[in-house]
Amino acid sequence: MNAHSAIDAYGVLIEPTTLKIQRLLPGPLERVWDYLTDSDLRRQWLAAGPMQLKVGAPFEFVWRNDELSTGPARRPAGFPEEQRMKSRITEVDPPRKLSFTWEDSGDVTFELERQGGEVLLTITHRRLPDRGTLTKVAAGWHTHLDVLAARAAGREAEPFWERWSRLRTEYDRLLPA
Repeated sequence: MNAHSAIDAYGVLIEPTTLKIQRLLPGPLERVWDYLTDSDLRRQWLAAGPMQLKVGAPFEFVWRNDELSTGPARRPAGFPEEQRMKSRITEVDPPRKLSFTWEDSGDVTFELERQGGEVLLTITHRRLPDRGTLTKVAAGWHTHLDVLAARAAGREAEPFWERWSRLRTEYDRLLPA
């Protein structure tokens, strides 16, 4: 796997309700771990919210996707300016693995693996309830990981909602009905 293909890789279904998506990011591993676990860093690419790295600990993610890129946000209809989701840590092995439940939309696992001076981040999202949620989540993870890759490399991210909208259409076409 080369860096370019990992940055542009689409998520794949590894089971009917399980999405797996990967990105190769600049290291070191501890820096990428911080982007997953530190609220201030995580809000730059995904969602804010402090978390106690302890199995069973509750936390809340707070998404403000309009803030993830510069320029006017063209948020799709039906998406609020801010979204919150209660979660609970189910597994933690710093700095290699973090798993948690997401209220009403499955379980998420982040796994980090050193690859030379880079880090392979694998996200596995299980128990996605239906195809509509699956295509939204696939486009979401893909877009959020594009933002993370840009931030980690010191680049500006593509406008979030424009990218998400294009990817949602592509995932609708790519994923089995």
